[in-house]
Amino acid sequence: MNWETIRKYETFLERRFLSWCESKGYRLQITPAALTDFRKMWEDGALYATKNIERLRSFFRFCERMTWTGENPAIALKAPKLTSKPTLSFTDAEMRKLLAACDKYRGDKVRIKAFILAMRYSGLRIGDTIALRSDQLSGNNLFLYTQKTGQPVRVPLPDFVVEALKKIDNGEDYFFWTGKNARSAASNWSRYLASVFDLANVKHAHSHRFRDTFATGLLLAGVPIEDVSILLGHSNTRITAKHYSPWVKERKLEDRVKQAWRLTGSAQSA
Repeated sequence: MNWETIRKYETFLERRFLSWCESKGYRLQITPAALTDFRKMWEDGALYATKNIERLRSFFRFCERMTWTGENPAIALKAPKLTSKPTLSFTDAEMRKLLAACDKYRGDKVRIKAFILAMRYSGLRIGDTIALRSDQLSGNNLFLYTQKTGQPVRVPLPDFVVEALKKIDNGEDYFFWTGKNARSAASNWSRYLASVFDLANVKHAHSHRFRDTFATGLLLAGVPIEDVSILLGHSNTRITAKHYSPWVKERKLEDRVKQAWRLTGSAQSA
């Protein structure tokens, strides 16, 4: 389990669930009815609520194995209905706004711009970008084992992204952190990015949209989904297709339209 996953468990279980148990006087014997009451207090969206139910179930499975509780009371919780929404990538105009906002940023302007460019053109998650080592950049190629899958990923970077990274390379092991206290680094970088998002006035901006922009750009450019899946560090193409199905369909539709043009053109020229 990586540090980002651990952080999410701690945030939910310690700050929310434990404090709720203490306020209600609950100890170890939590009933399904009690968890249902706890669930009613959440203001999370459907996706985040589903993740939290999974965390509760996992926690109580552990309690079950340790014989601290009886049957898993979280099994009775019903996950909300999830409606699939198209992946929202940044437009070219939004990216220009974000990069321009870096020049107004009160902190290290060069460093925050390098971070954003690295995320946009590598497709890395925020945690992988934070943990980016200087020795993982060789020429224009970036090499990394992604946190989620552990798969090796080699991504070619544009010259201007490599130059931005070299500007902040001070001879340390990492580009964007000290190598200590990963959770604190994640919290800090999330806050830095939030400042840039506010300055740029880009609606619904969040770090994962850089990864989405990377992926959808490749798909619309005609890169096979198998190659995009490897670059993203997905364990299989089904995951890639699930996240980016509207863009895969759009690319296929474009291909069919172009094919129709060719057939029409052949008929007219005959």
